[in-house]
Amino acid sequence: MAKYIYPAIFTPEVNGQFSICFPDIENCFTCGDNLEDGIRMAEDVLSLTLTQLEDKGHKIPNASAINDLTTENGAFATYISCDTTAYRRLMNNMAVKKTLTIPSWLNESAMAAGLNFSQVLQDALKQQLNVT
Repeated sequence: MAKYIYPAIFTPEVNGQFSICFPDIENCFTCGDNLEDGIRMAEDVLSLTLTQLEDKGHKIPNASAINDLTTENGAFATYISCDTTAYRRLMNNMAVKKTLTIPSWLNESAMAAGLNFSQVLQDALKQQLNVT
């Protein structure tokens, strides 16, 4: 689990769209509706692919120097970075059961109001941690 930087080749397509590939990583490619979307999609596919390689215990390939890449037909190369640790956190939304204790009167009031305890706790934790 680490931070990585790899060169990606962006090839312009029709209507401002881009095809994107990572020459150093087999089967790592995506596309974007525009340059901004393409960069976002490239970060996502790079994170996903490298996370899978880490999980399977495969060797992470070395990144080429961007100047060693050749492009044609208006394509260009740029670096894309990712953090597989942050990606795992983002993707790991699995529910975890927690046991908690509240006063009986508060439990009865919340149940009478039809509150979802899990949702209330999630909302409160997000507010306390300043996360969305």
